[in-house]
Amino acid sequence: MSEPTVLVKGLGIPESPRWHEGRLWFCNWIDRQIVAVDLNGRAEVAPARDQQQLMGYSIDWLPGGRLLMTGDRLRRQEPDGSMVTVAEQKANEIVVDARGNMYLNGADFDFAGGEAPKPGYIKLLTPDGELRQVADDIQFPNGMIITPDNRTLIISESFAAGSPRSTSTRTAGCPTGGSSPRDSARTASAPTPKARSGSPPAGPRSSASPRAVRSCSASTSVRTGRRSR
Repeated sequence: MSEPTVLVKGLGIPESPRWHEGRLWFCNWIDRQIVAVDLNGRAEVAPARDQQQLMGYSIDWLPGGRLLMTGDRLRRQEPDGSMVTVAEQKANEIVVDARGNMYLNGADFDFAGGEAPKPGYIKLLTPDGELRQVADDIQFPNGMIITPDNRTLIISESFAAGSPRSTSTRTAGCPTGGSSPRDSARTASAPTPKARSGSPPAGPRSSASPRAVRSCSASTSVRTGRRSR
C-alpha cells in the first residue's frame, strides 16, 4: 500500500466531504469556507457566503449542478455566485437525490453552549417546496450517505454508540451522496417515526452508530431489533 499524500494543511475543522466533478469538496468550518481540491493538491477556496454558523453546515448539489449549503438556513448558490434562501430550516447535513429531493438532518439544542442533548431528525424538502419530517429520535445525527442502489439512506448517530439500529421507510427515491459513517451496522424501527423510550446520553460520544433509512421519502418506517441503553 502506498503512503498517503497530504494535499491540504492548516484547516479549521474540515467537514462534509463530497467528491464532485473530479475534486474533493468540503467545508472548512472555522474559517467559514468551502474548499475544492484536486488530486494534485490544487485548492480553490471560496467563502461560505452569508453563513451565520461557525460550525454545523454542509454542502451538496442539485441535479442541475447548483450548490446547496445548510447551516442557519438552507441556501442555494445562483449562477452569479450569490446565495438565496431555499428554506428557513436550520440543518446540519444534507444529501440530494436524483430528482432533487433534499434530505436534511439536525437536532434542536445548543450543542456549543453545553445544553443537554435532544433527539434529532431527518426532514425532506421536495423540489416543489414541501418540507416535512420523515424520521425522528436520532441521537445526534452526524453524517449521511446513500447506498449504491439509491434505495437506502444511512445516517450515523454520534450519541448512540453501542445501540445499533436501522430504519426502513417505504416510498420512492433516496439521496445520492454524503459522508461515510463508521462503526458496525445494526437494525431497528417502527410504524411512522415515533420516539422510543429511554433517555438520551448525558454527553457526547466519540464514535457514531449508523442506521439506515430505506426509500427515505418516508411516509412510514419499520424498525426491528433491540436498542441497548
